[in-house]
Amino acid sequence: MAGIWFPVLSEGRAALGIGVGAGFNVAEARGLGLPFPPVAERFERLEETLRICLQMWSDDEGPFNGHHYRLERTLNSPGTVRRPHPPILIGGSGERKTLRLVAEYGNACNLFHGPDLQHKLDVLRGHCDRTGRDYDTIEKTVLLPLDPGPRGERVPGLLAELRRLHRIGIDHVIGPIRGADQLAALQLLGERVVPELPHL
Repeated sequence: MAGIWFPVLSEGRAALGIGVGAGFNVAEARGLGLPFPPVAERFERLEETLRICLQMWSDDEGPFNGHHYRLERTLNSPGTVRRPHPPILIGGSGERKTLRLVAEYGNACNLFHGPDLQHKLDVLRGHCDRTGRDYDTIEKTVLLPLDPGPRGERVPGLLAELRRLHRIGIDHVIGPIRGADQLAALQLLGERVVPELPHL
């Protein structure tokens, strides 16, 4: 029920962030008593979940008959606040499956930061071309650790990387705050990075 009510309580600001689940989640899944099937099955389940969500957010309350999931009725009550549905952010950088799912179902992607990021964007563009999706309608986000350094010594490098990400088409950066003193890091980011963002 929380997943159904959250978009309503957030007045439409919530997004569905979803992915296949990385290998480091095995211990967490086992600890919670949840199955952690092989990666191929997790991708199948992810795609079926996306299809179920989209059907629930449409006017079709009919049954869903997938390989892994079967629903007699895809009821979504209360309905969605955002139309046609909450944004779908798909996390991961897998070229054959994850980025194809982004092109077919996603409103946004969350990629891993690395030297092959431009290549991943090119792969996503190729999937969009094959499916008839407008590449520019997909919001591109990237995971980037935000570490300004204890005295701000890493700020110039961080700003240079943010400029590069902006140039290649990244819309948003999502990142953990690194460093022993996170409040000090946040203050440095607020004082020395945030004011520069409009000038990227």
